[in-house]
Amino acid sequence: MEAMRAVQILNPSGEVTMPRPERTRVMCVANQKGGVGKTTTTVNLAVALALHGNRVLVVDLDPQGNASTGLNVPHHTGVPDVYDCLINSVPLEEVAQAVEGIPNLWCVPATIDLAGAEIELVSVVARESRLARAIAAYPGHFDYVFIDCPPSLGLLTVNALVAAQEVLIPIQCEYYALEGLNQLINNINLVRQHLNPRLEVSTILLTMYDRRTRLADAVEQDVRNHFGDKVLQAVIPRNVRVSEAPSYGQSVMTYDPGSRGATSYFEAAQEIAERGVKEPVSRNA
Repeated sequence: MEAMRAVQILNPSGEVTMPRPERTRVMCVANQKGGVGKTTTTVNLAVALALHGNRVLVVDLDPQGNASTGLNVPHHTGVPDVYDCLINSVPLEEVAQAVEGIPNLWCVPATIDLAGAEIELVSVVARESRLARAIAAYPGHFDYVFIDCPPSLGLLTVNALVAAQEVLIPIQCEYYALEGLNQLINNINLVRQHLNPRLEVSTILLTMYDRRTRLADAVEQDVRNHFGDKVLQAVIPRNVRVSEAPSYGQSVMTYDPGSRGATSYFEAAQEIAERGVKEPVSRNA
């Protein structure tokens, strides 16, 4: 069974494809709470979609550069990165790097320079829409653009929310999960009202689910009652393989494709792809 799952996920023949959206879906992965699986979710969903026929760009907007690490993309000081796009208006295609070993996947890395961008952006003209302009000016076509946000609600996250059409919120199945979520939703509503009327919370993904605890079950029920259909059926379990993969510069998809973590992210990616084909009109209206 594990070998069969691995073949399905790695898709070496390229026969298995996930549906491609009619237009580019720009998804911002956000939650101001740290440690909920934002970067892990961004990296694994991007890899799963790319392995199954979609052209995907990952924009690492977190100064820690963890998404760049997870995709094994160089992001040491001196490497052209997303900071250059935001502050110096360098075109995105000059900064995007192809991800080794995974066709159809590109990454715009983040270096430590990005830590100062929050302050430098304050005095820049049209500071909230710098990233949106950079993505819009990209000459190639992508099916998906995933923006990995920092765990805060500053100008970098605002840039991501203005650039995106959809927000994907990973929620950890723990007691504090729903605390602070109201603040995030309020900020998303403010951005929608003043800067980006197309923005919507389209997807909620439950992460770090531990089936042995009643608490995880209770959090899941709360989130499903509150957000309804926006919550994916696929749930990401606590899985050692998911935690180990980044230390090898890999996603769990390529590190251990037969693991429960890889299967769960594959199912989540499939669900996102199928939803995008079903409802393209409402999202881009």
